[in-house]
Amino acid sequence: MLEKLVAIKDRFEEVGQLIVQPDAMADMKLYSKLNKEYKDLEKIVKVYDEYSDVVGNIESSKEILKTEKDEEFREMAKMELDELEPRKEVLEEELKFMLIPKDPDDHKDVIVEIRAGAGGDEAGIFAGDLYRMYDRYIDGKGWKKELISLNEASSGGFKEIVFSVSGEDVYGSLKFESGVHRVQRVPVTESQGRVHTSAASVAVLPEVEDVDVELNLKDVKKDTYRSSGAGGQHVNKTESAVRLTHLPTGIVVECQDGRSQHKNYDKALTVLRSRLYEMELKKQQEEVAGARKSLVGSADRSDKIRTYNYPQGRVTDHRIGYSQHNLPTVMDGQIEEFIENLRIAENAEKLKAGEE
Repeated sequence: MLEKLVAIKDRFEEVGQLIVQPDAMADMKLYSKLNKEYKDLEKIVKVYDEYSDVVGNIESSKEILKTEKDEEFREMAKMELDELEPRKEVLEEELKFMLIPKDPDDHKDVIVEIRAGAGGDEAGIFAGDLYRMYDRYIDGKGWKKELISLNEASSGGFKEIVFSVSGEDVYGSLKFESGVHRVQRVPVTESQGRVHTSAASVAVLPEVEDVDVELNLKDVKKDTYRSSGAGGQHVNKTESAVRLTHLPTGIVVECQDGRSQHKNYDKALTVLRSRLYEMELKKQQEEVAGARKSLVGSADRSDKIRTYNYPQGRVTDHRIGYSQHNLPTVMDGQIEEFIENLRIAENAEKLKAGEE
């Protein structure tokens, strides 16, 4: 571990020199990349520097106990050791987790797809509730959200809604939301007051560049049609909505939010690339992992991951058995504790896998 930490500190100092060079400052893409690497390494180096100080002070205190005859000095050294030894253990654990390899996609922007599942009208309403929950969470993080397409449900909410989110380490947080979300409550459409169970699926896809996935445009069939939904008379006059079909895989992507066919085409192409990337990523994960499947890091979109129980005011994440009894707060976008606990569980899994 120490060899890795020394190499990280060397790289941190090297990046610190590179970032102030005229070449880097003139190239915004390179500057941004170096700046991000510097900030990421700085977090580890700060903890490593404290760890080095603690280890040095422990050695000094032990040396005093070996050589010093003055009882007062010896007592001070013992007291210092009693404080430093536990701190050393805490910092060692912290550094172990910091050295766990990050998901290379964590820094990427995402495309989120929410679809109503089983449960009829109530599933559409719940899909709308999930959208509002994420909307509040995204606002709280200071990220930017852009609508790609939506298909409204007849009783409120959505049959399907797709949107992009951009900001710092968006995929690293929202990736844990992929899977089936289940709600248990009395629907507004229920006259007998019975609790129903409905579901909606969430897919969080890392947004990818042209270089991340091979996409031959000859394999893509493009159709245009008139947008449906809000938009006044305009939607009835122009075929601005775009539907793309990837012929080799059968993946279909629609975008009807913008009034420009060109912009809708670009958005749809971005979604298509992300879905193809997700397919390829899943194949690679299965090949690498073999029979072993991560509890939290590779949730299939068909896996039930979380239940929102309204009668009991409880939200439970089934992957880690973690519950909160503050459902209204969670539905208002306060999902950070779930994400943080899932991140800790994922890191613990990675650490265990690295030790096997």
